[in-house]
Amino acid sequence: MAIVSVQVGAALAKQLFAVAGTAGAVTLRLVLAAVVLVLLWRPSIRAQRRAIPVILAYGVVLGVMNLCFYAALERIPLGIAVTVEFLGPLAVALAGSRRWLDGLWALLAGAGVVLLANTGGAVSVPGLLFALAAGACWAGYILLSAALGSRTTDGSGLALAAVVSGLLVAPFGIVDAGTALLQPWVLAAGLGVALMSSVIPYSLELTALRSIPPRVFGVLMSLEPAVAALAGLVVLGEALRPAQWIAVVCVVAASAGATRYRRE
Repeated sequence: MAIVSVQVGAALAKQLFAVAGTAGAVTLRLVLAAVVLVLLWRPSIRAQRRAIPVILAYGVVLGVMNLCFYAALERIPLGIAVTVEFLGPLAVALAGSRRWLDGLWALLAGAGVVLLANTGGAVSVPGLLFALAAGACWAGYILLSAALGSRTTDGSGLALAAVVSGLLVAPFGIVDAGTALLQPWVLAAGLGVALMSSVIPYSLELTALRSIPPRVFGVLMSLEPAVAALAGLVVLGEALRPAQWIAVVCVVAASAGATRYRRE
């Protein structure tokens, strides 16, 4: 549910770029998500004192990750952006391993990204670089999500982190879009994106991380690039070339394999 929600939300957000810009779309997503989460959980800073360093780090990483990802989304198709971004979670799965099998997964993922970079068409180097930067942030997000989940018992920590990320990106969005952010239909669309891209998936992911082993979570999350490609096709009409689909499958298989056979 989290995977489908976040990718359809990203596809809808891309349709806001023409009016609100990339930074404006990020601002709508994160600020409105913060408002919803604060109203939902009514967090107390005093009650979360022990988790404040993690909350701050989580919020900063969340904000930077979304700025980089939306910048990539402006330049390359959704399926390709998520596929490249997924190198971050894959790096977490492979970190510190010296097994030959994990080397094979890394080569498979690398082959997928090289294939993407050489298929031409709608793929641009700046877009790929922004996606890689978002992937690095995603790796940090995974590690911080586990820490946040272990130090908090409900969604209060997530709500406070959302406030941090919203405050971080708001100046960029205001400069990028100005008063366009206040148009009623833009706010309504932004609220839909916030719910689908942030509130619903992040809440479900934190719940999942408390309920299932990280290895199982990682295998399931490996579906992200494929679902993103399908969402891009259905919602945005972004049809990938056969070679690009092969690249997506390579990264999905590498991530699933690396996570499934990772040593605890």
